[in-house]
Amino acid sequence: MPIEMVADYACVCGEGPLWHPDEKRLYWTDIETGRIFWFDPKTGRHEQCYQGPRVGGFTLQEDGKLLLLRDKGNIVTFKDGRVIDTIVDSLPPAETGRFNDEIADPQGRGFAGTIVPGGQGRLYRIDTDGSVHTLLTEQGCPNGMAFSKDQRSFYYTNTPDLTVWQFDYDKATGQTTNKRAFIHADKKDGYPDGMTIDADDHFWSARWDGSCVIRYSPQGEEVSRIELPTLKVSSITFGGDDYTDIYLTTAGGGDKAKNGQTAGALYRVTGHSFRGRPEYRSRVGL
Repeated sequence: MPIEMVADYACVCGEGPLWHPDEKRLYWTDIETGRIFWFDPKTGRHEQCYQGPRVGGFTLQEDGKLLLLRDKGNIVTFKDGRVIDTIVDSLPPAETGRFNDEIADPQGRGFAGTIVPGGQGRLYRIDTDGSVHTLLTEQGCPNGMAFSKDQRSFYYTNTPDLTVWQFDYDKATGQTTNKRAFIHADKKDGYPDGMTIDADDHFWSARWDGSCVIRYSPQGEEVSRIELPTLKVSSITFGGDDYTDIYLTTAGGGDKAKNGQTAGALYRVTGHSFRGRPEYRSRVGL
């Protein structure tokens, strides 16, 4: 499979790749430097479009804006290079930390984690009215999330324990129950980070310090992997008109000698038989 480096902003923690089908662009963030970028595959152009408080994750809103989850539990909407509305000023449990990763559910809610010193991060559900509900506490590094194709399971990564967890998911209420381990990673393959689920209901897990992304069957068995020439592979998504382009974010751009000469770059993988599916859109505050 051809693996192409399409943009290198030497991201310290490149994360959150998200395809915007209305704009036909790929957005991603460098969390630690407070930057967001976009890439237009038709023209090959890319540029930075945001500089500000750190953005740990974002979703695409139903109206086409981005919902940014930032430092100290702050949630805002963003469009055309500027912040539009504030949804949540701050979350007291996150005032010494920041959000890390987010996903929208089929009903337009947001699911997001926070990183707080001392392993006191949390997993939250953000309802469409802007109310915030705690789902899990004492989380070390909440990370990649996904929903199964039948919308009956929710998957969530807690990176330090090397585990991707599976929950029963109630679409009507947003409740998650019956937590159990879906994948327990081998440390030699790196730490599980961002994730997505493709059109065949197969699960993709990016591996921090593992130089790869691994594809698993719905039963949790490895079926293939893609190797990258950089150490810290942080997240994955599908994009393009038919969702057959794989985009991978990487980190470690602050030390390319250690992490690889293209550490912190955005990669695209083509020439394969895999197909993704559109991410759900959030409706928070709409």
